[in-house]
Amino acid sequence: MLLIRLIDLYSLVVVADVIMSWIPLDRRNPFALIVRSLTDPVLTPIRRVLPPMGGLDLSPLVLLIALRVLQGVLF
Repeated sequence: MLLIRLIDLYSLVVVADVIMSWIPLDRRNPFALIVRSLTDPVLTPIRRVLPPMGGLDLSPLVLLIALRVLQGVLF
């Protein structure tokens, strides 16, 4: 199913965003700009709701879990 494949692809983009947050990367890097433009609109509202956890950003984890639940509902 196409929608499930798109969710898989978006999950990889979220993982790429997490990995890029661990390495020093120029914010003007074209790859970083594309990844951030795809993930920030979804992660920003989650970040507003989640309380700070000792400097850890758990919003990508919440998003990945939500994507897996959505896949389970669709399949």
